[in-house]
Amino acid sequence: MMTTDIVHINSDLKGKEEAVITADSFNKRNGLSGKDALHIRLLTEEIICAVHDIMDGFIGNLWLESEETQDGVICRISLSAQRAMSPSQEEQLLMLATSGQNENSMGILGKIREAIRLNMKFTNETELPAEYKAADSWYELGREKKLSSSDKVGAILWSLENYRSSLSEQREANADKWEELERSIIARLSNDVKIWLTDETTEIVIEKRIKR
Repeated sequence: MMTTDIVHINSDLKGKEEAVITADSFNKRNGLSGKDALHIRLLTEEIICAVHDIMDGFIGNLWLESEETQDGVICRISLSAQRAMSPSQEEQLLMLATSGQNENSMGILGKIREAIRLNMKFTNETELPAEYKAADSWYELGREKKLSSSDKVGAILWSLENYRSSLSEQREANADKWEELERSIIARLSNDVKIWLTDETTEIVIEKRIKR
């Protein structure tokens, strides 16, 4: 397992340049070039964009790691953020929540951004607004209902792969949502995006499997 140093990413995108340099260094250390290296760089930029304008004072910790397997290498781009907020930040999130969740969750990046906000605002699943718990909501379609013993204790997991699988079961009825998936860089280039929601942190992991 190879892990890079942690880069701090602010909501105003401070730290973006350092994160991209870290991704390029990660590619070199793993012997990645051409299309594979480009994809890692693009996915790193996408996860940075996901935290843009979360709220003033937001800081996330970003790092990359690789795991060698018999088939190749699994690359993970991770971003972790603490749930602790100041009173002014809580007020910002309340204003964002009342300004229209549908607009906030437009696009795959918007959904990731909204999932971060949800976890920073609500302490457990029962407090989520009704629209997120509806059976046909984007949040419910991607949520993992049965966590395995290897999953993080107490976590609620939203997975892009779960979301994609749920949509494919009724593809015609979800034509607009499927088209949104196909337009998304992060959905096209990654194998999965997992969002871990725990009491203390939100952790986003973009997974890219590269064959050797």
